[in-house]
Amino acid sequence: MNKSNPTFQVQSLINSEFPSMVQDFAWLRRGVVEIFPQPTDADSDSESLEKRLANTDRPLRVKLGIDPTGSDIHLGHSIPVRKLRAFQDAGHTAVLIIGDFTARIGDPTGKSEVRRQLTAADVTQNAQTYLDQVRPILDFDTPGRLEVRYNSEWLSGLDLGKILELLSTMTVGQMLAKEGFAERYKKENPIFIHEFLYPLMQGYDSVAVEADVELGGTDQKFNIAVGRDLQRHFGQKPQFGLLLPILIGTDGVQKMSKSLSNYVGLSEHPSDKYQKLQGTPDQLLGQYFELLTDLALEKLPENPRDRQILLAWEVVRQYHGEAAANEAKEAAKSGGKEGAVPEFSLAGVSQFPLKLAYLLNASGLCKSSGEGKRKIQEGGVRLDGDRITDVDTTFHQPSELQGRVLQVGKNKFVRLVP
Repeated sequence: MNKSNPTFQVQSLINSEFPSMVQDFAWLRRGVVEIFPQPTDADSDSESLEKRLANTDRPLRVKLGIDPTGSDIHLGHSIPVRKLRAFQDAGHTAVLIIGDFTARIGDPTGKSEVRRQLTAADVTQNAQTYLDQVRPILDFDTPGRLEVRYNSEWLSGLDLGKILELLSTMTVGQMLAKEGFAERYKKENPIFIHEFLYPLMQGYDSVAVEADVELGGTDQKFNIAVGRDLQRHFGQKPQFGLLLPILIGTDGVQKMSKSLSNYVGLSEHPSDKYQKLQGTPDQLLGQYFELLTDLALEKLPENPRDRQILLAWEVVRQYHGEAAANEAKEAAKSGGKEGAVPEFSLAGVSQFPLKLAYLLNASGLCKSSGEGKRKIQEGGVRLDGDRITDVDTTFHQPSELQGRVLQVGKNKFVRLVP
């Protein structure tokens, strides 16, 4: 989703003066599962988000929090970020919260056991990669359109008195009603006290940034509602919650997840993105177009194969530009499953065990093993999208590497073959 997109050029022109902001809220509802609270017919005088947007005399503050618990983002993670961009283009202020403090606990939502706690160094490194990966989506350049905040700014300074105040706003019964906690309690799986703090800390983020709207997946409703309660407690007007669906992965069955190998990573090579997306199951095409593109749904091709090709081309264009999308399309046409990623044969490696730094040199991605070590230390080396930072990383047999894509920086890739 870059600035060459005609939709965004038109919206930016319309929104150049705040009083003339877009009043057609089709962009707001696209792909949304729920906006809450929503007035009922019996309560028609209550404010809705649409009314707030139509009547506001200032840009709304729209919050999205992301915890850098890993090094990579996939297309499923991009959905709320894209909605955040839509709010930007409608004239509002995106508040992107990097949960550098909350990531050290980890959101317990949907987890059957306690998450591993990360170190501060892990979180700092992951946070930078997240920002790099969302840069093609969000408007980082227009003044007043984006605030990037780190929640350690306010959470790390909370004293025991303030923590006790937060804890006093919820009961154990309310916390156990949270999906995941209830299941773990029933199964007698341990729930640690620090996990109870997570929803309260995420909610306190909304207080700290004075959010008008919070975006999240459908699994975040509890946490967003806690934010509303805390805002009331601290004398603020409660935020609206806007929930977006959890994306089904390329297997067409389970939610998109790296652990299930059904994902499309934002940092993947354009040809790999294209190859994965051009095979999108027919039943997912409508959802993928709605959530991952801005194309008019009523104007999509009738033929499912044409839709697959258009989807793959459009998503690659958003993240890498039109030239890369055309190149990936041509590479796929000319037959090769591997697309335009150059190959390096492991047969050219003298022996195993094999140091990663040596492989970077042997494959031509780095001029020397020394440069390879520096690139690893700087966080510039990935294997199948996973960042590797240990200079002593060693592979003991070719099967650990065959078929995988080795990457240095943003533009240097090789696929490792026998």
